[in-house]
Amino acid sequence: MMAPAAVALGFELRVLAEGPGVSAVPAVASATVGDYRDLDTLAAFAEGVDVLTFDHEHVPGAHLRSLAEAGVNVQPSPEALIHAQDKLVMRAAVERLGLSNPRWAAVAGIADLVDFGKAAGWPVVLKTPRGGYDGKGVRIINNAAEAAGAADWFTGEPLLAEEKVPFTRELSALVARTPDGRALPWPVVHSIQVDGVCDEVIAPAQELDPEVATAAQEAALRLAAELGVTGVMAVELFETPGRGTGFLINELAMRPHNSGHWTMDGSVTGQFEQHLRAVLDLPLGATDVLGGVVVMKNYLGGANTDLFSGYAHALAAEPAAKIHNYGKSVRPGRKVGHVNVVGRSAADLPEVRRSAEHAAAILRDGLDPQKEKS
Repeated sequence: MMAPAAVALGFELRVLAEGPGVSAVPAVASATVGDYRDLDTLAAFAEGVDVLTFDHEHVPGAHLRSLAEAGVNVQPSPEALIHAQDKLVMRAAVERLGLSNPRWAAVAGIADLVDFGKAAGWPVVLKTPRGGYDGKGVRIINNAAEAAGAADWFTGEPLLAEEKVPFTRELSALVARTPDGRALPWPVVHSIQVDGVCDEVIAPAQELDPEVATAAQEAALRLAAELGVTGVMAVELFETPGRGTGFLINELAMRPHNSGHWTMDGSVTGQFEQHLRAVLDLPLGATDVLGGVVVMKNYLGGANTDLFSGYAHALAAEPAAKIHNYGKSVRPGRKVGHVNVVGRSAADLPEVRRSAEHAAAILRDGLDPQKEKS
């Protein structure tokens, strides 16, 4: 999804893909197939590029440090990226900066987990510090007896235990920052999760206290500055009215993020173009919302295994919908695309949500749920 922005600006993208079937391969003119976990492969790929950046956080930090020491322009830097790679490092940084964390602890075994549960109150959330996303690497522990059943999760490295936060909704504060410190936020959005996976985003978040919205943007900008982030960063938040600043920080992502896909059609500058501008140290684009409200609706793999077969019907049924297909093979529950719809005003939100859901349902299921009901 970064390719159209690069083409528009005249930049050449090169992709290191883990396999020839990776969806980014047909989107760019130059793609190398190789293992991003292999330092020699990374070093060979990085020769001759102006900047090396990421679409996920799993490239080994030690390899990135080696590349940076060899003169490769790595953006964001390994020192910043570690805060998105390791949740324990992230929690410690948020605490050091005096920002709003849930209660948390590093736990090395069952005894530590039980002690934390007693102190913070059950249930607690147990997370693997590295590698988890979309609900993976997360386990709810309801009591000490269940804690004993999590013994297989402890393999030598500490895990992250957090209080299970009572929240009203999930929010996301998206920002972009250049290497010389210029930064801009987008409006704070409402992110709706289903089974641990982002299902829908409403931008801007409706009926959000303006002071909370401003504080969330300021927290994201401060994190970006203090951690030395370059490019786009998403700060996922829990809205907690009456507690602290009205929100708690959940997780960080230092890359274009699912909660920012609405910007592709709903903002003056989309997150993919902004990421390119930021890592190349160019002036950032305006982040104003186009229209009064924007809805992004993910569609996951479902009954329809041929997404293109639904195009004619979905586009005819919802001509205001902008369809984005990730070029991935369809598997049940896998994110394979999203739909954006822009409304003129906040009053249009119910119709905008209906339109986005309708188009997504046609693509996902290969049929029109509204006609099936009639």
